[in-house]
Amino acid sequence: MTETWTILKVLDWTRERFTKLGLDSPRLDAEVLLAHALGADRTALVVRAPAALDVAAAARFDAMLRRREAREPVAYVLGTREFWSLDFAVDRRVLVPRPETEVLVATALRLAPRARRVLDVGTGSGAIAVALARELAGATVVASDRFAPALAVAAANRTRLAPRVGLVQGDLLAPFRAGAFDLVVANPPYCAEGTVVQAEVRDWEPATALYAGPDGLAALDALVASAPRVLRAGGWLVVEIGEGQCDAVVARARRTGAYGRIEIADDYAGIARVVAAERVS
Repeated sequence: MTETWTILKVLDWTRERFTKLGLDSPRLDAEVLLAHALGADRTALVVRAPAALDVAAAARFDAMLRRREAREPVAYVLGTREFWSLDFAVDRRVLVPRPETEVLVATALRLAPRARRVLDVGTGSGAIAVALARELAGATVVASDRFAPALAVAAANRTRLAPRVGLVQGDLLAPFRAGAFDLVVANPPYCAEGTVVQAEVRDWEPATALYAGPDGLAALDALVASAPRVLRAGGWLVVEIGEGQCDAVVARARRTGAYGRIEIADDYAGIARVVAAERVS
């Protein structure tokens, strides 16, 4: 007699397999992928647990399972990632948006709620720019990136979620005129070269969005040094930083003499994750 593979059995088998492979969240990954294969949400897995997995869903799930077993990030397997309660298209051309980057958005909104000219540098998927555009209804928001493939992903997301976001290809702040912005935000690469990271990150996400010189501070240094030129007086630079980089970034900002008030925001793990500096008049 042929054994029936119910949804519950498939879920349990997958969780055990992912556990043996050493994946960080085996149950969550199994649930998310199986729900996607079924075209349902995760709650449906409970309701439909005794039902047999149909042939079409099994084929879809098998393809996703093989990709995840190769350590491809779940977000790339699904083609989407939630950020700021919005679903963004993502693939290997861009970094997967992280929950801690929402701290960057929240900090920018808190410090510059009346910003009318906003720049997101190194936009990648466009997640930060789109989130800010949706929250700052009267603002002109521009998203820039060095790489055309990344901008193509951002273009698709802005068209669907925030059509008024402008896109510019260029290196950091070079394309922009003096005093152009009230708010400049960035989640730049900040890993030191040679940093040991998960296989999902090392083998799949773009290295250009991860690594920034021997100490990981190359892009942050450049932003801190050049942002005063494009910020109006009273404007804010808000950047995401890596663990242990806070003191160095704050010291660099103070040495420029261009910033007055400086604020630090912690992420959900209590790690200093965002540095914000106000351009003095």
